[in-house]
Amino acid sequence: MALVVNDNNFEETVLKSDKPVIMDLWAEWCGPCRALTPIVEQMATEYEGRAVVCKVDIEQCPDIANKYGIRNIPTLLFFKGGELVDKHVGLTAKATLEEKLNALL
Repeated sequence: MALVVNDNNFEETVLKSDKPVIMDLWAEWCGPCRALTPIVEQMATEYEGRAVVCKVDIEQCPDIANKYGIRNIPTLLFFKGGELVDKHVGLTAKATLEEKLNALL
């Protein structure tokens, strides 16, 4: 299961992770976000122990969304060593996300 990230655990979970991180920024009202959820959850299971897969509800954590200039959702941010290294905006195939995450492993 993907970790839920909020203002309280963002730094520890994402920026201080010793593993690559894929962070899904989403909102409950967003149809494409809901369509992407099963893919994100599958990846959380498949990459357990090798990468951190997490979700941020932008309605509950607008500061995180603002920090990274999120204007459209779903947006997936990829971090390595605490640095933002890649991003994807919009609904996409699992293979696309796997390719981006595998490049960071």
